[in-house]
Amino acid sequence: MITSLEKLQEELKKSSFNAVLVSSNPNIIYLTNYSGFSKEEREAFLFIVKDEQYVLTDARYAEEVKRLIPDFKLIEISSKNSLNQILQMLKLKHKIKKIGIEENNLRVSEYKNLTKLFKNTFHYGGLHSLRSNKTLDEIFKIEKACKLGDKTYNYILKELRVGISEKQLAVKIEMFLKENLADISFTPIVAFGKNSAVPHHVPSDDKLANKQIVLLDFGVKLNNYCSDMTRTVYFGYAPDEFKKMYNIVLESQAQAIKHLKSLVANHKSIPAKDIDKVARDYIISKGYPGIPHSLGHGIGIEVHETPHLSPKSKDILKEGMVFSIEPGIYIPNFGGVRIEDLVVLTKKGPKLLTHSPKNLIEI
Repeated sequence: MITSLEKLQEELKKSSFNAVLVSSNPNIIYLTNYSGFSKEEREAFLFIVKDEQYVLTDARYAEEVKRLIPDFKLIEISSKNSLNQILQMLKLKHKIKKIGIEENNLRVSEYKNLTKLFKNTFHYGGLHSLRSNKTLDEIFKIEKACKLGDKTYNYILKELRVGISEKQLAVKIEMFLKENLADISFTPIVAFGKNSAVPHHVPSDDKLANKQIVLLDFGVKLNNYCSDMTRTVYFGYAPDEFKKMYNIVLESQAQAIKHLKSLVANHKSIPAKDIDKVARDYIISKGYPGIPHSLGHGIGIEVHETPHLSPKSKDILKEGMVFSIEPGIYIPNFGGVRIEDLVVLTKKGPKLLTHSPKNLIEI
């Protein structure tokens, strides 16, 4: 099976540029499968040419890099061997005339230094494209994270009780995942009652009471790969308005998936915006406001990746892509409903990776 590094180097062989300098943490993880560098601090770069690859970092990581990233040559950054000196050496050694850099992930000072050192630089975004088409191994890792997400959802439903706060429930999600040797892929969204009308509500001290909506949106991070799911339940006997909203959201998701299946079956191109439109139009046709966010997003090493399923998206959905389908209705001073699942696009159509029940649950 071809690796992500081999994919990049094959692209380099066919291109007009000689090297790529990788600075973003997710792309470093993607190419090395090593996640030990800080997300917040600049602790490493990858320098990749057509037939060699280097990790540029300091002595703190030397032993781990040698042991865990054996396919990369280590060059230590130190006071006696600065990053600029190392890059100058590599430039001369490999006769670099044109280099790709991640403009969106560089500090201004880094960018200035690089453009002085390499006269011909350009923004290289190809890794995001490579990452959007998942390998079987990547899909397996995401699916494993989804399975733990389903397990977490089953657990957290049993923790719903009068008086528990949104914050407490969010902490319970995080602790359950840590006990299962995983982590959260993003800060969980827990929203009770009217708070569920805010799509990205931040958990508060508000406590659960009878006859309230409960919206749960959380993800798992396992083996460097993420999951993401949303379910909305009702604590008590649900009123008719909630039931109506819920069924419309559920049907809008079903119609989007059905349309996706039909395009695959007919071997047609699949613009991501068309899938968004099907769900969005259905909700609007029922007299509710349009979805205030995109219908979905890609997922992998990061919880939001390419492709983007939104009205203005130019992405084309292809086999091997993993993405969410998450329609929602949000009514101020009443509440909201969102249902989110992850799918992988296969030759036969979309395959669900999340399997938690979607029938309306009253607790």
